[in-house]
Amino acid sequence: MEKFKKAAPILEKIEQAGFEAYFVGGSVRDYLLNKPIEDVDIATSAFPEEIKQIFPKTFDVGIEHGTVIVVYCGENYEITTFRTEDEYVDFRRPKEVTFIRSLEEDLKRRDFTMNAIAMTKDGALIDPYNGQEDIKDKIICTVGNAEDRFNEDALRMMRGVRFVSQLSFTLDKKTYKAIKRLAPLLQHISIERIYIEFMKLLKGENRSKALELIVESNLYQYLPGFAEYSKEINETARIIENKYLNELEVWAIFLISIEKEPTENFLRKWKMPVKMIRKINQMIQAFKKRETEEWTKEAIYYTGLDTALSTERIYCAMHEIEVSPRIDKIQQIYNTLPIKHRNELAVNGNDLMKWVKRNSGPWIRDALEKIEVAVVRGEVRNDKEHIKEWFNS
Repeated sequence: MEKFKKAAPILEKIEQAGFEAYFVGGSVRDYLLNKPIEDVDIATSAFPEEIKQIFPKTFDVGIEHGTVIVVYCGENYEITTFRTEDEYVDFRRPKEVTFIRSLEEDLKRRDFTMNAIAMTKDGALIDPYNGQEDIKDKIICTVGNAEDRFNEDALRMMRGVRFVSQLSFTLDKKTYKAIKRLAPLLQHISIERIYIEFMKLLKGENRSKALELIVESNLYQYLPGFAEYSKEINETARIIENKYLNELEVWAIFLISIEKEPTENFLRKWKMPVKMIRKINQMIQAFKKRETEEWTKEAIYYTGLDTALSTERIYCAMHEIEVSPRIDKIQQIYNTLPIKHRNELAVNGNDLMKWVKRNSGPWIRDALEKIEVAVVRGEVRNDKEHIKEWFNS
């Protein structure tokens, strides 16, 4: 209750001004699940301008949708007015939002019953759509008619499958059937929004089942580049089951299995950040070498510790090998490296030019690379005099 207790005075101030205020959404759900709570969301009968009169320090973040940020005791709290939503446009956003005073009407517009529970500052629950029961039964069920909810915002279908991954819940039969029927609506959703949900899905404990659901429900046909690869998605789901891999390592396993398209081309369809694309590409290239070679000091040095560890986790997952001893071995080899990066070399280009009395040029790069390899292999100590003697011999 720590985060709720900290935010309780905000609800109290709103109530003292004559309005209702409640904790709502994911924070209440996670509290009931005894999971860590990141942020608390507050819903209120007070309209945005009324909230701004109650609190001295606020700023607008989505005031047209009823949301104001209140700064209280050095922390930001998102406060949203109860609202109803008019007809949805493009299967993703309401044409118009109307501010209302009714909590129950506000909860009616939410996606799933487990997210439609409100809590007072004293911990009393308001649950008109039986969200607590669904949480107890580990069921993901829409508020009201599933097709209506998904027609309003098609991204809710991805959110439903993402919750399967994160919470290890099961989709309610009607909810699942509606997703399967309305999967094509996902075409109307921006890649950026889909990407966020998919990356959250890949971090969940039950991501293997969620990936299988992506295929079973036909959602995969409307994910960038996935339409041809149902078999590979299911194979990836099988490989990652009960194994610790981060989301980028899961991407690498999937891309290794398809092999038909360059990694960068495929991931750019998802609008993935270039830095992450580069990391995944490095893992895949290192994996290809790992398939035929064991780790050496030189290989670990040039691959880098993080990529080497990721590559070994991928290798062990794909070959169903115990990973812990192999990870320990890579870490031990890395710890014995005399240098971890070229800038740790005891010599530089200026030293080389002095030793051989020669002007700058491409030869310096080649010479430093030879010295670097020799130091990493232990053929020469990383000491200027030792390197000079070795270099001149």
